[in-house]
Amino acid sequence: MNIDRKGILYAVAAYGIWGVFPLYWKLLAHVNSLEVLVSRVIWSFVFTLLFIIVIKQRKLIIEDIKSLWKNKKLFLSLLAASFVISCNWFLYIYAVNNNHVVDASLGYYINPLITVVFGMIFFKEKLSKMQISAVVVAFIGVLSLSIGYGEVPWLALLIALSFASYSALKKQTVLNATRGLVIETMLMLPVAVVYYIYIMSTKKISFLHVNWQTDLVLVIGGIVTAIPLVLFAKGAKLLPQYIIGFIQYMTPTIVLILGIVLYHEPFTKTELISFMFIWLSILIFTFSTIFESRKRIQIQETANADI
Repeated sequence: MNIDRKGILYAVAAYGIWGVFPLYWKLLAHVNSLEVLVSRVIWSFVFTLLFIIVIKQRKLIIEDIKSLWKNKKLFLSLLAASFVISCNWFLYIYAVNNNHVVDASLGYYINPLITVVFGMIFFKEKLSKMQISAVVVAFIGVLSLSIGYGEVPWLALLIALSFASYSALKKQTVLNATRGLVIETMLMLPVAVVYYIYIMSTKKISFLHVNWQTDLVLVIGGIVTAIPLVLFAKGAKLLPQYIIGFIQYMTPTIVLILGIVLYHEPFTKTELISFMFIWLSILIFTFSTIFESRKRIQIQETANADI
């Protein structure tokens, strides 16, 4: 098997797992979303740290932490990223367990386009005319949904904005994906532990107070979080960015199908029209990205041939 095929398998596996996440979080619908979040933070930290120890990268993570501590700007960026991804996790869990799976799907469809806009604003990245057109078409889709609902789809937008913010903050760091997750969850760990102590004192805790199945699902949530991140990291190293960009739409597509078919969430003409605009914008954006990527490759090959 060649490297590209392995990369595609890794990426498809990662985005496929993220796509079926609603099936997992629905098992915890009886648990408060905030408790699910802090449990996810704690157990993600535990299992990723164990994984780092098993693959003998303990010294590397210590070096990462020392490096972060010396570079205050980098440390603050990662701290902000930790907070933002925690918010994203909470919003997604809340959406799934409060019958807003379709909204979660919309959020992750919009996210790549907002990421592109953030790149233009914060990193002075230039967009082609087609990419700008894609963003405009997506905006029309969100606007049509807002008019149809009579209100802005805040949950979907917050999911998209939080993950796009996370991507922008992470762009300033150069940490290994798995070690980065250990450090990010470690930064949020004190808050998670304090909250767990608080809900234990108020007797509103579900962990160790409902049944062993609930406890098991909460604990394994840490492994479920870590596995697709590791797979994604492997795939991203082996594939061009435009292929990763295309495969990533697997996640919201699977989430949308689950929301409509399995959880019977409403999908009226209003949602259909809005999603059609979003899908059109994705097609424009994807083809423009592929075109720009191939154009760069041709220019590079021509330059190399002239040398």
